[in-house]
Parts: sequence; structure tokens; C-alpha cells
Amino acid sequence: MSQPDPGNRPEQGPQPPWGTQPQWGAQPQWGAPQYPGQSWGAPIDPRWPAGGPPPYGQPRYVAPPKPGIVPLRPLFFGEIMDGAFQTIRRNAKTMFGSALIVQAITGALSEVAALGMLGMVQPPVGGFTSQDEAMRYLGPVFGATAGIMGISLLTMVLAAILQGVMAIPVARSALNRPTGFKQMWSLARSRIWPLVGFASLLLAGSLLFFLVVFLLAALILTGLGPLGVLLLLPLGFGAAVAYAWIYTKLLVAPAAITIEELGVFAGLRRSWTLTSRNWWRIFGITLLVAFMVGIIGSVIQIPLGLASGGINSVFAPHAGASQVTTTAIVLAVVSLVVGVLVSAVGFAFQTSVASLIYMDLRMRRDGLDVELLRLLETGEDPDGVPGRRRARQAGSQPWPPNTAQGFPRG
Repeated sequence: MSQPDPGNRPEQGPQPPWGTQPQWGAQPQWGAPQYPGQSWGAPIDPRWPAGGPPPYGQPRYVAPPKPGIVPLRPLFFGEIMDGAFQTIRRNAKTMFGSALIVQAITGALSEVAALGMLGMVQPPVGGFTSQDEAMRYLGPVFGATAGIMGISLLTMVLAAILQGVMAIPVARSALNRPTGFKQMWSLARSRIWPLVGFASLLLAGSLLFFLVVFLLAALILTGLGPLGVLLLLPLGFGAAVAYAWIYTKLLVAPAAITIEELGVFAGLRRSWTLTSRNWWRIFGITLLVAFMVGIIGSVIQIPLGLASGGINSVFAPHAGASQVTTTAIVLAVVSLVVGVLVSAVGFAFQTSVASLIYMDLRMRRDGLDVELLRLLETGEDPDGVPGRRRARQAGSQPWPPNTAQGFPRG
């Protein structure tokens, strides 16, 4: 039997197109596959990573634009944090300057009250011998305590107002529109009184809440005596949980009052609606941001606290009373300045986070990202506040357009 010559191979005929079944007994002949719109050796289509058009005729995914501090879509936690930093960086004079003014006023008043309490005389060791002596001592104490409480309440009111005002540069930064200090207050001028009303209502509600808790604690201690102390711990925990829940539900009310031009009660209802089904997420972000700001502030203040306690003993161990007093005043002033600066930065950052949470909630519930895209494409109302009802009502064409296919959401 003769062996086949390996060098003498039969010639192959024309190759059938890709996908055809070869005839039985014939040599299988494979050709190059031909995909629609793409052939072997042709340049790769840049619209699709694998070359050629996307499968099933679907459009290729395009990421939402990011013209400003955040992308125009619902936000993640990291994007909220980065957007808050970017807002302060791009509007440093507006954000930091406004927060610095408020923190300087409240910080100076707090320092004056604290120094007033330090200058008070010590109570006598044997107790008060007369009612007049007791009143001479307790009167300034009660006055200083009331002053500190008043300053705390003033801080709460100013912070609520400023939180609403500072939501304007955050909203404008989403479209990369810088906001000046004067421009921010000009845009917020019509919303000052609603914000004052909200701050007053918040103040009255906080006082009423703590008054009820105090009365309940007093009644428990009066009725049960020492055993009532066992009930104070769950009462305090329940009060803290209730306060945190209400605070989180009303967190975005100042931004809603300013951006959407709502009244006091309408802003409260709006915040209550927006935060529904998002309470835990909002509470976690707010708690983490407050923890970060508190830790950074404490770390910065630690060297000043150590210096105030040991500078005299190290550099002037035999200093007189006047020198010790002068050193204490200088350190108090330095500590006040540093504390005001740190508090201003922390407040601006927390306010930016709260405003971005508000924008994220509106993107998720109201399609604010679509409206911001429209403003980005048309350039409408460049000196206004994105998301205000006035700007939406001014346009004649609805958005998104009411078409049969709808508007694609990326």
C-alpha cells in the first residue's frame, strides 16, 4: 500500500461564506466572519470597545456630565464629600467669609461670658451667712449662665439662617457658576424672613422639647425618689433618639426654603417628604461628617490646651500674678481665633454637605438632574439659582419634552 505524499496536497477550492455547512465528504473550508459594520482588518470602531456597533442595536452608555462640583445624577457618599470640598474651594470668600462672620460673633460673645464666670469670686467655705450674701454671689452666676444659654440659642438661629443662604453657592456650583459674597446675599434677600421664621420655630421647638424632658425627669424623681434614677437613663436615650430623628427629617428645610422659595411650614413639609425612605442614609452621612469635624477641631485645639497649662511653669515658673493673667489672656485670645477659624471651616463644610444631600434627594425624587441638564444646554438664567420655581415657570416649553419615546435616562 502506497503512502500519501505529505508534500503533494490537493488544492483547496473557493471558501464558502461564514456560517455555511460544508458538504459531506468535501474538505471543510472556512472563511473570515463578516459582522455587520465591521470586517477583519478594518479599523476598530471607537464607539464600541469590541469593534463594531453595540449588540441588539442598544446605544452605548454615556456617563452623565459633570460641569461643576458633582455629576448630574444621584450622588454617592464620596461624591457628596468631594463636592462639599470643591464648593468651599471654588467659593472660598463666599462660604468661608459668611461662616467666619457668624462664628466670630458667637465665639467672641461666648469668650466674654466664659471670662466673666472665671472672674467671679469663690463661694465661702462655711456657706452663706445671709440671704443678701447668697444673692450677691448667685446673681452673677445666674446671669452668666443665662448669657451662655442665650448665646447658644443665638448661634442656633444664625446657623439655621446661614445654612439656607449658603445653599445658593452650592446649587450654582453644580453648574460651575461661581458665586460672589454680595451676589449670594442678593439672591437670598427675599428668603431671609422665611429663614428667620424657620429658625425661630426651630428654637421654640427645641426649648419646648427640652422643657418637656426636664419636667418628666423632675416628676419621675419626685414620685419615685432614688428609684427614679433608674428610669432617667432610658428617658434620656429615648429623648436623644427622638431629637436625632426630628433633626434629620428637617435637615434640608433651610435649603428647600431658599432654593424652592417656600414658606416656613411648606419648607418643613418639603423636608419631611424628601427625607422619607432615606432617613438612615442621611443620618449616617450627617453623623460621620459631624464626627470628622469634631475630631479635626479637637486635634487642632489640643496644642493650645497643653500650652495654656504648661507655658507658665516652663518659661516663667516664678512669674507674678499679673504676668500669669496676661499670659492666660493672650492664650485665650489665640485659642479663640484658632477656634473661630476651625469652626468656620467646619460649619461651611457641614452646610455644603447638607445642601448636596438636598440636591441628591431632589435628583432621586423630582428629576432635578434633568432640569440641571436643560439649564446646562440652554444657558438659561445664568445669574439665578438652579432649581428655583421661578426659573421653571418662566420657560414656555415643558421639560422633559412630552414625546412618544420619552427622554433617555443614563
